[in-house]
Amino acid sequence: MMGYTKTAILMAAMTALFMAVGYALGGGAGLLIALAVAAGMNIYAYWNSDKAVLKMHNAQECNSQVHPDLQRMVHQLADDADMPRPRVYVIHEDQPNAFATGRNPENAAVAATTGLLNRMTREEVAAVMAHELAHIRNYDTLIMTITATFAGAISMLANFAIFFRGGRNGGGNIIAVLLVMILAPMAAAIVQMAISRSREYEADRVGAAICGNPLWLASALEKIQGFASRIDYDRAEQNPQTAHMFIINPLHVHKRDKLFSTHPNTQNRIAALEKLAHEAGIGAAPSSRSNPWG
Repeated sequence: MMGYTKTAILMAAMTALFMAVGYALGGGAGLLIALAVAAGMNIYAYWNSDKAVLKMHNAQECNSQVHPDLQRMVHQLADDADMPRPRVYVIHEDQPNAFATGRNPENAAVAATTGLLNRMTREEVAAVMAHELAHIRNYDTLIMTITATFAGAISMLANFAIFFRGGRNGGGNIIAVLLVMILAPMAAAIVQMAISRSREYEADRVGAAICGNPLWLASALEKIQGFASRIDYDRAEQNPQTAHMFIINPLHVHKRDKLFSTHPNTQNRIAALEKLAHEAGIGAAPSSRSNPWG
């Protein structure tokens, strides 16, 4: 219920922002146009934002020919957790990472990069997928996915301001520039306000319970953080409004990336998982195998 409440508040705020910008650019007529656009965006975001995010990252759905082992693993984890089976996607990127999307557990998807599959052990991959299933179970994906869509729409507003005012006099150009200066960082601020960092700790905790060993996830987080800080993820850099959806922030190339830093400190997350393992009497480290399907 909390996820739906936060989503409704976010949609209302975005509608108000669209209308304000529409009025600033075109008066009463601009306000009406913006209201129509916002209404369309709200409907589209609720029903199709998951598809839009998957398309942004060129995700390919798994089946009997495309990474069937990953699909079987996720479905088994979902069955063990007594959850609906999500759709499973793979993203052809070398940076190891993953995210979940969808408006509810019955309409959800998880996506993993080929870098994750190639660079992690099977246990670590299972732990990462369990973390993403936890986001689905907790209804985090609804607010995460719609936030990504609206953050992108705010950037679209900035571009629209340039187009609308670009051909006018110097005063109009100044207004357009000011709108861009305000709206661009606002996109990042909306993401940070809408997304609570505590959700990652909770997804770590629930994910550890789903996969059965907190140390598998701790090991995966440490590795992913190391690789993500060195390996570029071009599609994520082109769509920074989706960064909050990943298990580890995929951005590191541009200065603006710090604006979209919505993840808690990785070492703090690892410490919390190690504490869980200690309390459960678990001390075995994950396998050192580099191929999760070997």
